[in-house]
Amino acid sequence: MNHSDYMQKALQLAKFGWPKVAPNPMVGCVIVKDGKIIAEGYHKEYGGPHAEVNAINSLAPDFDFTECTLYVNLEPCSHEGKTPPCSDLLVTKKFKKVVICNTDTNPLVGGKGIERLKKAGIEVESGILEQEGRELNKRFVTFHEKKRPYMILKWAQTNDGFVSKNPIPQNKSENWITGDESKKLVHEWRAQEQAIMVGTTTVINDNPELTVRLAEGKNPIRIVIDKDLKLKPDSDIFNAAAETLVFTGLQKTSTKTVKFLKIDFSAKVLEQILNKLYTLNISSVILEGGTTLLQSFIKENLWDEARVFINPDKSFGSGTKAPEFDLSKAVQEKTGTDNLYQIKNPH
Repeated sequence: MNHSDYMQKALQLAKFGWPKVAPNPMVGCVIVKDGKIIAEGYHKEYGGPHAEVNAINSLAPDFDFTECTLYVNLEPCSHEGKTPPCSDLLVTKKFKKVVICNTDTNPLVGGKGIERLKKAGIEVESGILEQEGRELNKRFVTFHEKKRPYMILKWAQTNDGFVSKNPIPQNKSENWITGDESKKLVHEWRAQEQAIMVGTTTVINDNPELTVRLAEGKNPIRIVIDKDLKLKPDSDIFNAAAETLVFTGLQKTSTKTVKFLKIDFSAKVLEQILNKLYTLNISSVILEGGTTLLQSFIKENLWDEARVFINPDKSFGSGTKAPEFDLSKAVQEKTGTDNLYQIKNPH
């Protein structure tokens, strides 16, 4: 095996931590001696021991690491957070070499961990499977490099390009576009992201709960934009199943589960919202809002990924049009009876 093989194993281990590690990155670690993997570990949950610690602790306390190479997909931390610095631990254990996939984009680390290792005489090599590592931790990378959450746009549309009938039918099932497999997949996505966002109109029309019910996992933080506080207090989005953040132009006292955040709706609304979510340490948002909200994020290029369901067998003829969006370069797959188009922002 070579560096890439061992790093690939570390990346595979890292995935086991998602989404429990959020907003921390996914990190995996393998320890190699004489060409063989002798220990493995990964970061299991936010606030818990890091991957390096778990790998080291899987061996005897008096194990000699002086002839070992440690592979980890993210630069070992150098600051005291919820856990002690991993770089100090590796120095204490006297590793011969440390091989890293990505330098940490968190300014609290940003090369300081590597510097600490080198000063202690440990050989360091970095940049192994660098692109694969950035893709794995796209949320973490975006959060620290762009100072905002990783934004995923999601909607479903009919074959003739509508997201809803207008007016909304009394029987809401008439307005459903996707099949059961797609609905289940959406709930799996919700469990993978820290937050989910909609606008006022979506809540008024659909009264969604925005929770995880068709899959296992934690409910995301619910975010709604309600400039004039039009939403009824008994809307399902305000129930106790999850925390809800309301961005509004008015002053209102927050409750235990509903937090009202006043912003200025006369200028750069989306930037204000994303800046606030950044300060709240929310690293990813799935946007399930209506056409107006989705189009505003598309127009301002404040998105990272789009996931669009199209039911080829359903047409509304008229109604609310889907966002204007180029899907010509999207990757297409079948989800039950629906077509799913996924594309990353090329810019």
